[in-house]
Amino acid sequence: MSKNARLAVVAWLLTAVYYFYQYVMRSSPAVMINQLSEAFGLSALGVASMVGIFYYGYSPFSLVAGAALDRLGPRKVIPIGAIIVGVGALLFSSGNYTAGSVGRFLQGAGGVFALIGAIYIASKNFPASRAATMIGATQMFGMAGGSAGQFAVGPMISGGVPWHTFWLWMGIAGLALGIVLWFMIPSEEIPKQKEDWLKSAASAFKIVFKNPQSILCGAIAGLLFIPTTIFDMVWGVRFLQDAHGIDYGSAVLRSASVPFGWIIGCPLLGFISDRIGRRKPVIFGGATVLLVCLIYILFANSNILPPFIPGLIAGIASGAAMLTYTVIKETNPSHLSGTATGVINFINFTFSALLSPVFAWILGRVSTEGSQMEHIHYQIAFLPLLFGVALAIILTFKLKETGTAVRKT
Repeated sequence: MSKNARLAVVAWLLTAVYYFYQYVMRSSPAVMINQLSEAFGLSALGVASMVGIFYYGYSPFSLVAGAALDRLGPRKVIPIGAIIVGVGALLFSSGNYTAGSVGRFLQGAGGVFALIGAIYIASKNFPASRAATMIGATQMFGMAGGSAGQFAVGPMISGGVPWHTFWLWMGIAGLALGIVLWFMIPSEEIPKQKEDWLKSAASAFKIVFKNPQSILCGAIAGLLFIPTTIFDMVWGVRFLQDAHGIDYGSAVLRSASVPFGWIIGCPLLGFISDRIGRRKPVIFGGATVLLVCLIYILFANSNILPPFIPGLIAGIASGAAMLTYTVIKETNPSHLSGTATGVINFINFTFSALLSPVFAWILGRVSTEGSQMEHIHYQIAFLPLLFGVALAIILTFKLKETGTAVRKT
């Protein structure tokens, strides 16, 4: 392996670790809803809305991150994102509602540079025949963080670690990670733009957004991500406690099985897609299995299957959503890799940003704002998830196949 290749591997790996770190913070509020409710003086629904502010930063800054990477390169962009996440964690640890809300926004705004940065580095430095595998491996790191944010952080909180101490140390870790990224990511020679930065970025966005395949990829990704980003990572623990009477510790572990499934599913489905040289069948198959799992989780008797199996299978299947990140890169000009990834991330998490408070509102309405929610309340509130995944399956038929099998033909 050449020196440049080794540097690229190190840069990708460190950025993937950064993605792991920000995903820990994205998912960990689910295991401390009660503590956050007491600290910020909010109801559980109010905490869910506050936690959802993450996506108001994550979604729009996807566009900023993609354009900045294409024009400035990863070394000038990715470390700044990590530092911003660290600052956001420190603000959140204050226990002040305003500072906490700003902090949650900054966690999202800075956190988006991790995924887009890792995909950018992988796209620029690894063979196209491994594109889906590398993107799946990147998401594997993220969902490992998502799982750790529940099954590792949950026992810490229940074991007596103060919630604000956790966020304080996460903030310090973010600042340190930003410094390490600055020194370890190699500089990249970026071709000088003929146009000014703003005009060039606008032109790139126009190309990607005008491509109907880009919109399809973003919509499919958004519809397949919502069961994880909203249902599991915000309400998963409370759902298991309220709907099935499961104790806190067991609920945390069961909820964590979904992102743990992603750890398996993202690289596995990416590898299968690269192996067969096709994207659409894998997306269709994964989305179909996810739909069946969601129906079971919401409506079936929870004792039919072993406790961790439904969440694990749902996580593995929903890993198919990451294949749309490969498709959008393959259906747009190669020099706009960062912009294309930013666009799909923007569309994807705009769904989560807009719908997170909607689901919380529906849940509040059907439970009449009561402190004790029941199984039927969750079934009514999250029934739209099923229609969303079904719509994603239908939209998959409209996708253009971009796998190597088709390109070779």
